[in-house]
Amino acid sequence: MRIVFLGSGAFGVPTLARVAAEHDVPLIVSQPDRPAGRSRALTPTPIGVWAAERGVETIKPENVNEAPVVERIRAARPDALVVIAFGQYLGRAVREAAWAVNLHGSRLPRWRGAAPINHAILAGDAETGNSVIAVARTMDAGDVFGITSRPIPPTVTAGELHDLLSADGPDLVLRVLEERARGAERGQPQDEVEVTIAPKLSKADGWVDFARPAEECRRRVHGLTPWPGVTARLGGEDLKLLRAEAGTADNQQGEPGEIVDGAAGLVACGGGTALRLLEVQPPGKRAMRWEEFARGRQIKPGARMEGRSAC
Repeated sequence: MRIVFLGSGAFGVPTLARVAAEHDVPLIVSQPDRPAGRSRALTPTPIGVWAAERGVETIKPENVNEAPVVERIRAARPDALVVIAFGQYLGRAVREAAWAVNLHGSRLPRWRGAAPINHAILAGDAETGNSVIAVARTMDAGDVFGITSRPIPPTVTAGELHDLLSADGPDLVLRVLEERARGAERGQPQDEVEVTIAPKLSKADGWVDFARPAEECRRRVHGLTPWPGVTARLGGEDLKLLRAEAGTADNQQGEPGEIVDGAAGLVACGGGTALRLLEVQPPGKRAMRWEEFARGRQIKPGARMEGRSAC
């Protein structure tokens, strides 16, 4: 099949690589290069980098729906469009350029939107997965052509789950393309009653409220790592919380946010629970185990770790 690939984020790179190995990809459409890093140098998207390294023809429009861009896509004579983490709304003209499907990192209709992986962890979901759906007028609302599942262990962060789901994507997309080539694909409508929304996150979401139970705090730490990240304050110093586990305070009394065991990294939370910090990152330094961070700092019981709530 001739496939035009539309994507920007790293989530789609493994699938693009497999699709290009097994099908003809004459054109890739990605977002324009943007300033990045301290130098603010113009930087291509991960998909743009992959395409440049392999010499695949790539266009980077500010608006994919402009007539010249649509004509460029049509001129590639695609049998299908594969869309993954592209970052622009596809209007009717693009959607009708060829049969168009999207790989989305959730089991739709649960977690439509920009941040499905994060919200699955934040909500305490036991499992997630990928869906391949028809690209429709309403975002993430198209018929489902294929779906996978993957458990969400309490140890996994959003970044790690992103990579696992990204690696799961190629087999699912290739199966759907094969079914399309055989004329056997059968899309199933989504149940609108089951829809949940996963809105885009921002730096303002990087908070934790220690008055909440430890399990909720753990989900917040893991669901927002690596971005936007959860930051708390200890001894006048901002500290990024990267990994944690939930437990009890082991009969040690403490107000929410109070350190009940400095060596073990236990922070009192609501309901008599405690969050054990496993990995943190001080400002300007690398990530490190809590034991390494605490060594030599003399973090005594009663010291206070200040998070904040959504309010």
